[in-house]
Amino acid sequence: MKPRAKGRIVVAMSGGVDSSVAAALLHEQGYDIVGITLQLYDHGAATGRKGACCAGQDIHDAARVADVIGIPHYVLDYETRFRRAVVDDFADSYLRGETPIPCVNCNERVKFRDLLATARDLEATALATGHYVQRVEGAAGPELHRAVDVSRDQSYFLHRTTRGELDFLRFPLGGLTKDQTRELARRYKLPVAAKPDSQDICFVTGGSYADVVTKLRPGAIEPGDIVDGDGHVLGRHAGIIHFTVGQRRGIGIAATEPLYVLRLEPATRRVVVGPRRALARDRVTLRSVNWLGATPPQDGMPLKVKLRSAQSPVSARLFLDGANGEVQLNAPACGIAPGQACVFYDGWRCLGGGWIARDDTPGLTHEVAVTNIPIPSVRQNSTGSV
Repeated sequence: MKPRAKGRIVVAMSGGVDSSVAAALLHEQGYDIVGITLQLYDHGAATGRKGACCAGQDIHDAARVADVIGIPHYVLDYETRFRRAVVDDFADSYLRGETPIPCVNCNERVKFRDLLATARDLEATALATGHYVQRVEGAAGPELHRAVDVSRDQSYFLHRTTRGELDFLRFPLGGLTKDQTRELARRYKLPVAAKPDSQDICFVTGGSYADVVTKLRPGAIEPGDIVDGDGHVLGRHAGIIHFTVGQRRGIGIAATEPLYVLRLEPATRRVVVGPRRALARDRVTLRSVNWLGATPPQDGMPLKVKLRSAQSPVSARLFLDGANGEVQLNAPACGIAPGQACVFYDGWRCLGGGWIARDDTPGLTHEVAVTNIPIPSVRQNSTGSV
């Protein structure tokens, strides 16, 4: 077969409609496409399960799509490195009283590091994924921008991408809506055109985060006290892994007003609860900040931040001290959970982000009214998979 004129692109194919369309679209544009699927966890545990990625039926679906398009397809066993880099950290984060986002770690530590290296070994000029983000050429190099379809935007999950990685990455779906992607899948006659989107974390096969942590860390989950802001014991719990900051339901304590989880104290195994007004914070401590701007930000740089994947960006100011920093919100927010990401935006551009660190100082930064402050969902309801 004659080599295709535009060069080789490796496409990360999860077996879903998005990455499948990305591969078909680039192939139609004249690129030499190589499809690669990563086996990230045990086939047997996932066989027959719908709505996951990178195992069982999804690997089979990716192979079928590659056959329809007419491109080579390979499956790489990344199970061991996925377990070490993503799954173990997921369990340990819950034991530390955090609410982790394993899809971010998977993109950073597995897909965009190891798979990118594999793409270079195959003499590819780029690695493409089915993420809904845009790569825009700026005056100082490529920039990461939000997707045209804001409801599908996945820049929050890609905030750990480095400037060097961004130079090699391509995102063919960033300018499309989901409906347009589905229509392309039908036009290309792909067998996954009607396949449902992934909604859950891929390795949580039973739907219970706590069950996964219990299986991975047997004996590490211990009961403790549920206390109010003054330390008075209100009840008992079966383990802090069952709670996250901002949670209201499932606390199991009767009170004259609704109680919310204010913070978790893993060292003492205490769950601290209180009224909604006690959740409000206007300062967020960050660690391991990844900055995507061409030059370091000035102290107090105004920008927008997202504190949850499904949250709209809010106004703030950024202060960095090396890889750590603080965000000062223009208005207080509720339900800010350690382990989640604080992602920075300047208009449509994503400027990186950092992990929300534990803040053991209880209560408000100052007295604020919280009547109209929304509390984000305490669980991720979408994934950052390709």
